[in-house]
Amino acid sequence: MSRTDAILARLSQLHPKLIDLSLDRMLPLLERLGNPHEKLPPVIHVAGTNGKGSTIAYLRAFLEAAGKTVHVYNSPHLVRFNERIRLASKLVETPVLDAALEEVELINNGDPITFFEVTTVTAFKLFAETPADYLLLEVGMGGTYDTTNVVKTPLGTIITPVDLDHQGFLGNTIGKIAVNKAGILKRGAKAVIGIQQPDARDVIDRAARRLGVTPIYQGEEFYGAEQEGRLVFEDQDGLLDLPPPALIGQHQFENAALAIAAARHFGLPIDEAAFAQGLRKVTWPARMQPLRNGHLRDLLSPSHELWLDGGHNAHGSRAVAKALGAMPKKPLVLVLGMMNTRAPEDVLAPYMPLEPVKVFTLTIPGEPNAHSGEEIARRGAAIGVPTEAVSDVETALKAAAGIANARVLVAGSLYLAGDVLDKNSTLPD
Repeated sequence: MSRTDAILARLSQLHPKLIDLSLDRMLPLLERLGNPHEKLPPVIHVAGTNGKGSTIAYLRAFLEAAGKTVHVYNSPHLVRFNERIRLASKLVETPVLDAALEEVELINNGDPITFFEVTTVTAFKLFAETPADYLLLEVGMGGTYDTTNVVKTPLGTIITPVDLDHQGFLGNTIGKIAVNKAGILKRGAKAVIGIQQPDARDVIDRAARRLGVTPIYQGEEFYGAEQEGRLVFEDQDGLLDLPPPALIGQHQFENAALAIAAARHFGLPIDEAAFAQGLRKVTWPARMQPLRNGHLRDLLSPSHELWLDGGHNAHGSRAVAKALGAMPKKPLVLVLGMMNTRAPEDVLAPYMPLEPVKVFTLTIPGEPNAHSGEEIARRGAAIGVPTEAVSDVETALKAAAGIANARVLVAGSLYLAGDVLDKNSTLPD
């Protein structure tokens, strides 16, 4: 076990629950550290159900193309914890991370605090100590009581599309979940809102009015879509004709448009050339990512395709299925693993119109709260999906190799995506 893993293992024992949405434990610890969350560069705070990470990836690419340095906070990580914290445009170095974690651990002095809370405090400490031009801050879960929501005066807030996810913590309707997401809106901070279902739109609008905020909405005050292979964007400041995003899928045109609108609405110093460069260079692992080489890829023939996506709810599955449906038709093989907080039927259903020839299901390695492969297969079979439980991803890919010219998608969980990247020796950077 590495030093980082040992520290993180100790921190995970400080609270009996992995998730306990509250700010009451964080604020005293932040105060003992000198309130680093009040000493940050301009913050762009991003909540939503899907698309948060991609939207942040675009904003980072745009800002860096414009010559700016950027802090980024994302979760969860795929392979290494370092992926969660980017300092001045570079992943935090392990010695720096370890020293900060240990200092926060010492100051916390064994007080009850969740893993995500104490690691977020550590991130704020590092962000406050390291100069940068902007901080892109991703909500972990919800909004109102998320650990990131201690930032009182962000430059701007973004809410990506709201859908059903984490119902056990956020509520069992779109409206209830939207109430939580809208908790990041702040008086005096501009807001940009992605495409929403009517219930979410109403909730966000009411929350904004209470705060005296006038958001701009995707599809109303700004538009962005694919036209003849280009991204055409329009808002009150005019029209942009841009190259397509490097990330795959129709939903990535929408995510990119949301990020462009935010950059313009928040007054970020990004010109058209920087937008174009950022779209060409943006990266975001495990989001419709083609794996073209590596140990796992070598289990398939050159005529096969291997794709990886961390989408873990019905909304994410619909976006990925749409992207697959736009590709030239090939036999589709799915390899799925998912956490037991998700309903397998909901994640599987969007893929069924694509008529997959086989669905291999597995238990995500090292995740005690994962559905078993057998359970996913059983529930898939109940809705007419041709499922087969296998022991691991290698077994699934070896079986898929026998299906000529297949397009293979590994999906269902970011935790599974991280395991695949690790086994394939494809580390995010």
